[in-house]
Amino acid sequence: MNTPAAHGRLPRTTPADLSDEQRSLYAEIAGGPRAAGPALFALVDGSGALNGPFNAMLLSPPIGTALQGLGTAVRYRSTLPGRVREMAILLVATHWDSTFERHAHEAVGLAEGVALDELAALRRGAVPESSTSDESIALRAVNALLERGDLDDGEYADVRRVLGERQLFELSTLVGYYTMLAMQLRLFRVEAPSP
Repeated sequence: MNTPAAHGRLPRTTPADLSDEQRSLYAEIAGGPRAAGPALFALVDGSGALNGPFNAMLLSPPIGTALQGLGTAVRYRSTLPGRVREMAILLVATHWDSTFERHAHEAVGLAEGVALDELAALRRGAVPESSTSDESIALRAVNALLERGDLDDGEYADVRRVLGERQLFELSTLVGYYTMLAMQLRLFRVEAPSP
């Protein structure tokens, strides 16, 4: 196997080293919606190996395929407003100190209209003061889920009133998905790329 330098604790798997099952998953990640439009962060390195959590997904293509499908749904098929989605992801990244997710989603957040001062607040785990009332309620719910894994009745009523049940389900799924990615990124010691 011809693998370039490690990606944290894992070797980087280049396209030439992929099994048929891995190649199919690679094509879904590198050729799907993440690759369409402006490239806000690099999905692959110079050798073609996947960056971030995607390299690890190749370890188990059946599970990796399901995970990348969930990630695609959370990012591209959710009805959450883009600003709320990206600020929520950044709160998860801060909570779990996930440098790769922070790196990737700060770039996406800027494209969704999240301002630099808002990014600074999110890096501290704070709800930005400039957030709208509805955004603040949603982001406070994210922090409650991260801190306690639950919402009390008042928090639930507030966020349900603002988001509705569908978006509340989508938001809680987002928190769970990015928490899982943060744990895997930590386990495999995957950091943000060097500037």
